[in-house]
Amino acid sequence: MRVLFLGTGTSHGVPVVGCPCPVCRSADPRDSRNRASLLVRGDGGERILIDPGPEFRLQALRAGIDRLDAVLVTHAHADHIHGLDDVRPLTREAPLPVWADPAARAELEVRFAYAFDPPQPGGGVPRILLREMPPDGIRVGGVEVRPVPILHGILPILGFRFGDFAYLTDCSGIPETSRPLLEGVRVLAVDGLRMRPHPTHFSIPEAAETARSLGAREAWIIHICHDHSHRDLEGLCSDLSSPDCTVRPAWDGMELEFRDDRTAD
Repeated sequence: MRVLFLGTGTSHGVPVVGCPCPVCRSADPRDSRNRASLLVRGDGGERILIDPGPEFRLQALRAGIDRLDAVLVTHAHADHIHGLDDVRPLTREAPLPVWADPAARAELEVRFAYAFDPPQPGGGVPRILLREMPPDGIRVGGVEVRPVPILHGILPILGFRFGDFAYLTDCSGIPETSRPLLEGVRVLAVDGLRMRPHPTHFSIPEAAETARSLGAREAWIIHICHDHSHRDLEGLCSDLSSPDCTVRPAWDGMELEFRDDRTAD
């Protein structure tokens, strides 16, 4: 299995519109952070997208995505779903299953109502099948998907686990009832907005501590704002690493491979 980080940025994206800060003006491509999104590629050719954000069209072109087998939605905030219409070319052959919790599913039905109402003649709409994510998860081909309920401030949302890897974006807390669902995770992609505290996101130190408390060997920081350059984040994360858990900032276009022996590159 491979996972490709299509976007590692916060809701504004980086560069932020109108911002003259050094990070937003940086020439380092790792400082360009699209809204958070992930592509999972299964060993059997499965293609699973987590969160079609506003840059999905550009992300898909850059990654060469020519089909999807499923879309997983963590929650219905704009930076995580407003690219859903851009799956339209990928639904010509068959409708695309989109999995979400009940609250996000209801929101999708409202925001993309035109996709479910009879369209006007000649009007193109994405052919999507909205489905409620069951608590025990789903299987997409040979890929097992396990939902992990987490908190984004006071909002319950979903993280997802795939074997030894878990993806927790927009996370500020993990309920005790969800911690057993993350037992044995070795590689964790986890929200770390910035070094400073935030009411609805982990700070980077909180993300690092969460990874250690779960027993993860690697923590990749995602959903990053423009407070720090990638180079600065490498140093800050190195200081937060321990012999048992390496902490590093993720970047757009980064790929991890999980082999059959369940080790990660």
